[in-house]
Amino acid sequence: MAETDTRILETVGATLRYDVRPGTGTDPRPLLLIGSPMDASGFVSLASYFTDRTVVTYDPRGAGRSERTDGAAENLPGEHADDLVRLIEALDAGPVDIFASSGGAINSLALVAGRADLVHTLVAHEPPSAQVVPDREAALAGCAAVHATYQREGWGAAMAHFIALTSLTGPIPANWAEQPAPSPDAFGLPAGDDGSRDDPLLGQNMRGCTSYLPDFPALRAASTRIVVAAGKESEGTFAARAAVAIAEGVGTPLSVYPSHHGGFLGGEFGQQGAPAEFAEALRASLAGA
Repeated sequence: MAETDTRILETVGATLRYDVRPGTGTDPRPLLLIGSPMDASGFVSLASYFTDRTVVTYDPRGAGRSERTDGAAENLPGEHADDLVRLIEALDAGPVDIFASSGGAINSLALVAGRADLVHTLVAHEPPSAQVVPDREAALAGCAAVHATYQREGWGAAMAHFIALTSLTGPIPANWAEQPAPSPDAFGLPAGDDGSRDDPLLGQNMRGCTSYLPDFPALRAASTRIVVAAGKESEGTFAARAAVAIAEGVGTPLSVYPSHHGGFLGGEFGQQGAPAEFAEALRASLAGA
């Protein structure tokens, strides 16, 4: 496999860095692996199963190697979607295939709603939209509470709050946001506050991502083939329940993938999924199986 080519792209309000891994096969269509707030480093394992295709990964604005240049404290899916438009156009390779995880799935749905001509197939894995679940108000309040904890107490306290929210199974209780947040110690997280407030997850994307409502009429009318997926082990959690609702809104059956929310991880960030099995399921989805 040829050496990875790292490139720079100037967009409105950000300088993006992305990686192109040339493939050994004959398929001319690039495969984009997209996360948010996760950067390109989270896709090393998954990319290794697609050496036959050109694979493109990138760091979203404000994450990893991509800097915001507009001074804004929070990101919106529309901004990320515009970045993706510019990235795909810079590749100059026609409609691409996309696997998008978590917030990346939200941003990719926003991309397809506006520019379906740029995407052949989108696999949206566990897009965490609080707008589509039956317990919408509690979900929105819970996400806002995590962000507020970050602004008030810093990273460790907010990450503990985030884990508590995303690990819940079933509807979020109506008063969840009003309950005391768990201690960072319960998750082995630092309790101190370093004073920073620019974390890509807890600061920049927590509210904008989860409050996004997909444009279902545009998605149903899109030329893009949309696959919505959730991990088998994620059943009942917030992001998986949102995936169920989004699949229904798009009018497509939910695809059940191996493992959990990070099922494609092979040790990145200290997390282990089932990357080989996950890649097999993804390849089948991209092939239309």
